[in-house]
Amino acid sequence: MDCLFCKIGSGEIDSYKVYENEDTLAFLDINPSTQGHTMVIPKKHIPNILDLPDDLAGPIYNAVKKVALLLSETLETKHFTIGNNNGRLSGQEVDHLHIHVIPRYEGDGGGSIQSVVNFPGDESLEDIAKDIQGNGKY
Repeated sequence: MDCLFCKIGSGEIDSYKVYENEDTLAFLDINPSTQGHTMVIPKKHIPNILDLPDDLAGPIYNAVKKVALLLSETLETKHFTIGNNNGRLSGQEVDHLHIHVIPRYEGDGGGSIQSVVNFPGDESLEDIAKDIQGNGKY
């Protein structure tokens, strides 16, 4: 497999690791949005959140929390934007699940997650909720 993040997770490619356990690895983004921008990945190859097995969801988000705590203590901020680009249209560049933990600072010029896109569509919230609930999996 020629997956960049699998190679980082296995140690084949060096990274600036900040946290690691048996299931996950967190390392500094080489093109950071801000100081301390970290990515948390599963060591196992998982292309995106839709493919994430339920038994790894907890370990991934526990690692995200631990990384946020480490960054908070080290970089003296309690503010973060935490997110995942899922699929090409959202900006996912590497087909391996990764959660961005981006420390936020006064005057950093960044926006909230809601500022990423503004395309609410024409369907009412009620109709959308009914469609989602009606798919039989809710």
